[in-house]
Amino acid sequence: MEISCKDFKVGGCEGQKVVDGETMPLVLQPLEPNKSDTKSLLSALKQNKVWFEQVLIRNSAVLLRGFDVKNAEDFNDIIEAFGWDEARYIGAGIRKHVYKRVWTANEGPLSESIYFHHEMVLVKGSPEKVMLFCEIPPPEGGQTPLVPSFRVTERMLEEFPEAVEEVEAKGVNYTLTALSTNDTSSIRGKGWEDAFGTPDKAEAERRAKALGMDLVWLPGGAVKTVFYPQALTQVYDGRKGRRMWFNAVVGMHGKETSSAMLADGTEIPETFVKRCEQIIEEESIQFKWEKGDVLFLDNMALLHGRRPSLPPRKVLVAICK
Repeated sequence: MEISCKDFKVGGCEGQKVVDGETMPLVLQPLEPNKSDTKSLLSALKQNKVWFEQVLIRNSAVLLRGFDVKNAEDFNDIIEAFGWDEARYIGAGIRKHVYKRVWTANEGPLSESIYFHHEMVLVKGSPEKVMLFCEIPPPEGGQTPLVPSFRVTERMLEEFPEAVEEVEAKGVNYTLTALSTNDTSSIRGKGWEDAFGTPDKAEAERRAKALGMDLVWLPGGAVKTVFYPQALTQVYDGRKGRRMWFNAVVGMHGKETSSAMLADGTEIPETFVKRCEQIIEEESIQFKWEKGDVLFLDNMALLHGRRPSLPPRKVLVAICK
């Protein structure tokens, strides 16, 4: 498949990497200065929809840069140009609705990092696409690092072949504890009432079960979410048969409000988790946000996170099936 397109030119950005022959992120810029307006961008995306979707699967991340994308309304128009079905966010981060399909990415403190993850990795029906828009770039920090998930699997298999297959065979159990109401002092501060869209415990249990989890009610109104056993890796169609590191072991293992253990009740070795954390960091790709950037991520293939940032920083998100 040709990466070139008559309506875009391919550019570059700081931190960009070539991984197994693929440029991540692939940077697409206006073909000419007079084609940088949103109307021209929307026309180009609609005319090249199939090509763009193929490029996203091939390169895992596509960054639109240099276009005059001003606000949530423009960002929403870009997302809707593709006709993708919207996905409802289910997760621990607090998000505020901004406009139509557009939400804030996380209402937690900018001083905290958000660890690498696949969006909604623990629930049934994880979204395929995550889109981010930079309305206000941070003065310092605040990058959104990306990690090719298959590279993590490859390197973990090189160093821990038997342990990887043991964890895969047994499966992983996760737990996450949430308060009843939102706590904006934490990046994982979403309360269960907001997460499940109801204050009714019985209805929350029904909705949780449909997503692949059980609820254990705790004193004081909190709840422990117990997820059904999950695989360590996944292989998704159209992605070269690559085995993706599609799990939350590092992000949830041994934390104050979460856990990750083998499904038979035994612990995942600390050396396994720590080395995986190092590998993920070593494989990370990061660029500096610029105003108006729109980043498309293949959620099946990439982990993403957030570095700590000085304010102000305003990055909005949309997720699609």
